[in-house]
Amino acid sequence: MATLANDRRVRSGWGLGLPLAIGAAFSFGMSGAWARGLIDAGWTPGAAVTVRIWVAALVLLIPTIIAVRGRWVQLRRNALIIAAYGLLAVTATQLFYFQAVAVMDVGLALLIEYTAPVAVVLWLWLRRGEKPTARSIVGAVVAFIGLILMLDVLSGRIVDLGGVLWAFGAMIGAAAYFLLSGRSDTGLPPIALAGAGLFVGAIGLTLAGLVGIVPIAWNADDVTYRFGTVPWFVPVLAIGIIATALAYVLGIASTRLLGSRLASFIALAEVVAALLFGWLLLGQLPNLVQGLGAALVLAGVVVVKLGEPAAAEAGEPALT
Repeated sequence: MATLANDRRVRSGWGLGLPLAIGAAFSFGMSGAWARGLIDAGWTPGAAVTVRIWVAALVLLIPTIIAVRGRWVQLRRNALIIAAYGLLAVTATQLFYFQAVAVMDVGLALLIEYTAPVAVVLWLWLRRGEKPTARSIVGAVVAFIGLILMLDVLSGRIVDLGGVLWAFGAMIGAAAYFLLSGRSDTGLPPIALAGAGLFVGAIGLTLAGLVGIVPIAWNADDVTYRFGTVPWFVPVLAIGIIATALAYVLGIASTRLLGSRLASFIALAEVVAALLFGWLLLGQLPNLVQGLGAALVLAGVVVVKLGEPAAAEAGEPALT
């Protein structure tokens, strides 16, 4: 009977978790293309991500308060997790990613970010002494070769080193996102973790902007995309509501249903979404060599994930 009950839970998790994970991936994937339009119109990456997070935090404010009503003690108990989620999984990831897309193609920046599983394997090796499997090592090598081809350095193309470094910073934040979202021992509803984390991130970015750590500059000029020109608030609302508020709630909910390992696999669809929206909104497409490199990066990440121990799942402590 226990086995049958477990099978039912697994099927239920798949049935609901899979569409939620795909929805999260495509919601997240559109953010870079919308943000690039704002940046090209004169916004700084810091301004774009600050407005993005504030819009999302305000959209989720009332649902978050309702979700934690009667559970305020859980907010206090998980204050460190919420702070880490807000500053690492939200603020650092999105700020570094927007800094990267300001100087390089959206899809390429996101592909670098999505080498996060390789970073997780290295972290577990150095921090916990968990040696990577042979399959994980092969996957890491394949992903590294893919990165070289994707950046097209062999043809003598000039690579913006700053953009690459920003993208690698976003990769570290992405690793924190999967680890923290997969924790099911907090007792916090998904919308509460997302809402509280976004609020912490918004306050942190605002303070950083006020003291001059993060440059903030924006305007009310129209924004031009491949399909035409729109008022500035169109990309702001698209980024804040769809690509942030909705995306984080769907991402946390799907990760808890599927587990962090499987959810991070499906989240690779975000790369496809970023390439799609990069083409639809900006007309960006990788060349043949970059496309081959992108395929190798994705293949390498999949191999790395397949090489992880199955026990590395949602309920384990993160960032120890």
